[in-house]
Amino acid sequence: MSAPAPGGFRGVLALGGTALLVHAFLARLPAALCPIGTLLLINERDGIGDAGAVAAALWLGQAVGGPVIGRLADRRGHRPVLLAACAANAAVLAALVAAVLAGLPLPARLTLAVAAGLTVPQVGPLARARWARLAAGDKALLDAALSFDTTLDEASFMIGPALAGILAVTVHPASALLLAAALILLFGSLFALHPTAPPGATTTPPGATDPAPSSGAQAPVRLWSPALALLFAMAVLQGAAWSSANTGVNALAETRGAPGAAGLVWAAMAVTSSAAGFVTVARPGSADPAVRLRLTITAQALLTLPLLAVSGLVGAAFAVAGIGLAVAPHLIALFALVERAAPAERLGEAMTVLGSGLIVGQGLAAAASGPLAQAYGHRAAFAVACAAAAASALLAWAAAVRVRGQDPRPAMPGAAPRPKERT
Repeated sequence: MSAPAPGGFRGVLALGGTALLVHAFLARLPAALCPIGTLLLINERDGIGDAGAVAAALWLGQAVGGPVIGRLADRRGHRPVLLAACAANAAVLAALVAAVLAGLPLPARLTLAVAAGLTVPQVGPLARARWARLAAGDKALLDAALSFDTTLDEASFMIGPALAGILAVTVHPASALLLAAALILLFGSLFALHPTAPPGATTTPPGATDPAPSSGAQAPVRLWSPALALLFAMAVLQGAAWSSANTGVNALAETRGAPGAAGLVWAAMAVTSSAAGFVTVARPGSADPAVRLRLTITAQALLTLPLLAVSGLVGAAFAVAGIGLAVAPHLIALFALVERAAPAERLGEAMTVLGSGLIVGQGLAAAASGPLAQAYGHRAAFAVACAAAAASALLAWAAAVRVRGQDPRPAMPGAAPRPKERT
């Protein structure tokens, strides 16, 4: 009998190799560099009003374009879709920098920002889809891979804003966006060309013959289900909780006369979340992802409450660090359930849909919590964060949904589904 496959870090490394992890990490770093890089560049020249509008346009484009790129990658294969998206995204980012430096009108910059968002290659969601394919049904190994991948996300969002700030001060405000363009062009292409890239549902492997045409065309596999809709709603609420808490931290830093400290305070969450993610990889436990989803979002909702008592930056740093202990474990469970709730043929699209949910939540909450913080102070934004986390916890515990093709009895997503249905 063959030896059992290794678990934890060793299993993830054996599954995809070191190169895949390095390429995936460096290719997703631009997603953390671009928003703050855009704000720093445009705020330097045109003020925070224009900077916020252009950054929002970038997020809007990414929320809309993400599922489209995910669907194309599922149908045509990761390699051609990612290569095209990486080249387009790098070109548009360079054009956006040129437009800002040349002083082009705001509508032109907004158009380029939307285009930059639409062409984001979606490395993070597609990496998760790739891990699911590589794990080939080994749930323990898949959980470890998704845990490690989510930890890479957290690490990138800790390093990205700090790196953008350092580059803006020491080199040039445009340097973060130009670095993002270079990273996505080089490492995004390497990620696309990695041997683990799936060929796509409509791609014929090299050397194989096209399948014989059938007498009746099959209808496409349905993506949306009650389970995926629930998970999308929870992603929106998760994004809203992040964004509102971040808005409150920025408002607090502003009132204390140290607006630059907001990034350092917020980095505390990324540190603890990354650490919690690594612990989850090393000691994954045996609980079902649906159980872990309920427990982690409940923990996050409780850990968000101390924000309401925060009155200084040190207290805010400790509060957001506490929240971070539950963030990565919650996201790990959330994406693990997407893998179970979505059809295999459209898994990349499902992962990007969830990523878009996080972005939509952040945008909606920023639009609500910003004016509230301006009118009533930082605690108003923190109250929105607490409400979003509490609503997500209530939804996780109260929802009665069916996984696609599952036994009709109500259940949280996570149980093994029956064979896929087509519509």
